[in-house]
Amino acid sequence: MSQIAARFLRRCFAPEETIAVLLRGENGATPMQRVVRLEQALETRYMAWLSYENQHGRNNVYVAVNPLHPGSRKRTKESIASVRHLYIDIDTDGDARLAALRASEFVPPPTSILSTSQGKYQVLWRVEGFDFASQEQMLKLLAIAFGGDPACTDCNRVLRVPGFLNRKYDPAYRVTVEYPDDSIWTPGDFELDAGAVDAMAFDHAITARMQMGKHSHSESDWAWVSHELAHGKDAVKLTRELASRRADKPNPFYYALRTVDVASARLWLIEGIAIDDIIAMLESRRCSELPAALCSTRAREIAATAQRMIAQPKTA
Repeated sequence: MSQIAARFLRRCFAPEETIAVLLRGENGATPMQRVVRLEQALETRYMAWLSYENQHGRNNVYVAVNPLHPGSRKRTKESIASVRHLYIDIDTDGDARLAALRASEFVPPPTSILSTSQGKYQVLWRVEGFDFASQEQMLKLLAIAFGGDPACTDCNRVLRVPGFLNRKYDPAYRVTVEYPDDSIWTPGDFELDAGAVDAMAFDHAITARMQMGKHSHSESDWAWVSHELAHGKDAVKLTRELASRRADKPNPFYYALRTVDVASARLWLIEGIAIDDIIAMLESRRCSELPAALCSTRAREIAATAQRMIAQPKTA
């Protein structure tokens, strides 16, 4: 148990770095957090204590995915020293989604894959060259593209440590790990953007509909609009173009207006733009086309719709 955990920590962190170890029970007990240097966590006595707490105290063992500033006492966002990992938490339809991730040409091979329970995985990429904003944006894209938990985008996030028991289940499940690749990846190795993510979702949707003998022009419109916006196409021109392409709709202009604006709001959310700023940008874009009161209400509804889309990613 301790040897597996120690090897994982050595692969994840550099000597003398400060890390945060968290013990969390399933019975509502107050979590225990320790901020220590890597070498202290690797000591035989320290590993034995973690093992005892995991075996007898019914505590689960976690570690923060990024190192902390030396001297830190808490695991706040401000205490995180640098971005060490990208990650994705896959809790639903895990085997299929993990297979899709492994086969994807948009992301490099993971550094570590943890099996946290039957059919549930935590996937890590060791990286360098990411700042906190670009990390958060890429975490959102990874979650949307591969069906991960969209809430897992914090730089101070903790993940389970392999070798220890996941005490959430009865019987407890021992967390295992595999190491597909030893590389350290950079931002250029990840080819995900909003257009690529929507193309992936579109491909999944079309495959499913072909199997059912169905096809949706609206899905095709969505993938095309998202791709064009991600590559800088002017939203007003795109709206007119989509309206002209979909003259079969009862109200082509309204259809185009909504498709372009929802796709824009979704893209801005992925890029990390605040929701209030998104509402303001939507209002500014359409203020000459819609009455002021309607424009404001509509902008808020569209922003909320985009938020729900990100919170409930499409499944493969």
